[in-house]
Amino acid sequence: MSGRELFCQPRRVRRAAALTLVFAGLLVTGAATGAFPDPGQADRKTPTGAARPAGREAAGHEAVAKAAAEAMADGESPMEAAERAVSRSGDRWAAVYSEGEYQEFEEALDGQYTGVGLWARRTADGRIQVSKVQAGSPAAEAGVRKGDRLRSVDGADVDGRPVTDVVSLLRGDATDARAGTTVTLGLQRGTRAWSETVRRALLSTDSVTVHKLTAGITVIRISAFTKGSGELVRTAVRQAPADAGIVLDLRGNSGGLVSEAVTAASAFLDGGLVATYDVDGAPRSLHAEPGGDTARPLVALVDGGTMSAAEMLTGALQDRGRAVVLGSRTFGKGSIQMPTRLPDGSVAELTVGHYRTPSGHTVDGRGITPDLEVSSGALERAETVLSGLGDPS
Repeated sequence: MSGRELFCQPRRVRRAAALTLVFAGLLVTGAATGAFPDPGQADRKTPTGAARPAGREAAGHEAVAKAAAEAMADGESPMEAAERAVSRSGDRWAAVYSEGEYQEFEEALDGQYTGVGLWARRTADGRIQVSKVQAGSPAAEAGVRKGDRLRSVDGADVDGRPVTDVVSLLRGDATDARAGTTVTLGLQRGTRAWSETVRRALLSTDSVTVHKLTAGITVIRISAFTKGSGELVRTAVRQAPADAGIVLDLRGNSGGLVSEAVTAASAFLDGGLVATYDVDGAPRSLHAEPGGDTARPLVALVDGGTMSAAEMLTGALQDRGRAVVLGSRTFGKGSIQMPTRLPDGSVAELTVGHYRTPSGHTVDGRGITPDLEVSSGALERAETVLSGLGDPS
């Protein structure tokens, strides 16, 4: 198992689903303005306690806000009171973040994270090894290299620990560490052991990567729908060889900004419906922009880690006959959350609606079934499928 500082498990496990970048672009703007916008208007703003959903969803938000306010008045923790109210709500996707955690969440959606710029993996004997170092990062400038052994973080031995715990230490999650704070790495390279103190920095993520397979096939991998990722997909499609197919790799994509997922859909669709959703029972819809590439053969790869906005994109491409979907059933996260700012700066998110694919398929709790079930060798199978799709005979 390996891990990067951006995608670490949060300190409180039950927040994990909400921390997976689900529909935040649409949702936070909706919370701030009191209305859910079209994708092009989905520039996020800080949520405020003034905005509330209507109808039955309002009751859940008001109950949480009231519990937090009463706790504040009694000198108790508003965040803990909100967590108790959320746990009683029965909303499995609801979550409460500390102010620092929510800031981290927003940074991630902006395609940024606070850390030192390294990836880690655990070897067979339980040791932690640096698997990659981001160019220009504090770790790179300190001379850390791929293959170095990471022995400790701030004096805490990391051998045998889950990679997610190690990543959390590197990021300073326990103290909501910010850019500029220091962390001491205990390292070893061969027989040389030393310590290096580095300053955390705000670093950019690589949410979209592109590489070529044989016969000119372009693989576009989207790890999350962060700010700007949709346009990167459109650029990759425009630059792909005209006579070869495309593999859109959405495996492990936990979601993100819905506006970016719609932009990505626009790279492959000539306008039309991407998804419908409801907020307190009121129907809304999301549409692709016209002018996308509708002719080039396309395969979308998915798995059990394909979630939320990534499932929305998959469903649109599948329902509209634009892509062959290959892999395993997706996660099944099709609900929409709205955030509410609490008196101590923490943020509560509760479910306010659900989305559906163009054909009306409900994703939440069901996921999307691929056209071709593949458990291994997915890229190789995708090449085979694309060769058939591109055959003019």
